[in-house]
Amino acid sequence: MIRRTKGQNIFEVFNYIIMVVIMFTMLYPILHVIFASLSSPYELMAHQGPLLYPLKFNMAAYAMVFKNPMIVKGYGNTLFIVIVGTCINIALTSLAAYVLSRKNFMPAKVVTVFIVFTMFFQGGLIPSYLNVRDLGLYDSLFAIILPASISVFNLIIMRTGFEAIPVSLEESAKIDGAGHFTILGRIVLPLALPTIAVIVLYYAVAHWNGWFNAMIYLNTREKFPLQLVLREILIQNDTTNMASSSGVGVGDQEVVGETIKYAVIVVATLPILFVYPFLQKYFVKGVMVGAVKG
Repeated sequence: MIRRTKGQNIFEVFNYIIMVVIMFTMLYPILHVIFASLSSPYELMAHQGPLLYPLKFNMAAYAMVFKNPMIVKGYGNTLFIVIVGTCINIALTSLAAYVLSRKNFMPAKVVTVFIVFTMFFQGGLIPSYLNVRDLGLYDSLFAIILPASISVFNLIIMRTGFEAIPVSLEESAKIDGAGHFTILGRIVLPLALPTIAVIVLYYAVAHWNGWFNAMIYLNTREKFPLQLVLREILIQNDTTNMASSSGVGVGDQEVVGETIKYAVIVVATLPILFVYPFLQKYFVKGVMVGAVKG
């Protein structure tokens, strides 16, 4: 065993203390929201200082949230956007990354320059809106999905991850008569699974948290995603309908509305937090394999 000096032990203790403080600093806001959503609204309004546990455990706020039809519809719309959008994202990004990562594709560098150019210079909001409108996508969920089919940043990461796969595997597959789609589906994608898992997380989180494009391109309330409904509830303070529909008096609606806001935040946040641990084991490896090399 290696004997540790007194200075090393002190340094390690300070490291543990700093990490615990950082962990608590990052974890407490989430716990505060969860505890507040599970508290009695009257006890919560009267409480001052840190909230370390639910005050008179109460699930009424969640009952009011799920009674709101817009929350349920928003969930359905968001799940459609996340699932369909992420599938389209991965399919198109994989195809583009595969082409750009091939050694025998001569114009790869020129095409990459044009693609990277769009990261810094874009047409802007008005041309994008006119483009979506003229394509007949306005007030459609695909107006949110299709214009953001490929992220240049994710494309570069995936392309670099594909380049790390030995060329000899592709050559062996070609000798056996495999085409490009077979090579991509049976060799490249399975070997680049950590990178793809990270890209899936990036795309899914972006779709889940997206609200601005929905606000621009959607006009029908029944098509609003969850985050746009959440924006109405939190920013426009629209909790009176949920409170009144549950039989809460006019004078108590503002008090109950506070716990409803916390409950809505939890409902909109927890699903993506549950997905994260399943992809965490791929996260560091996928980013490192697909990192942009200097």
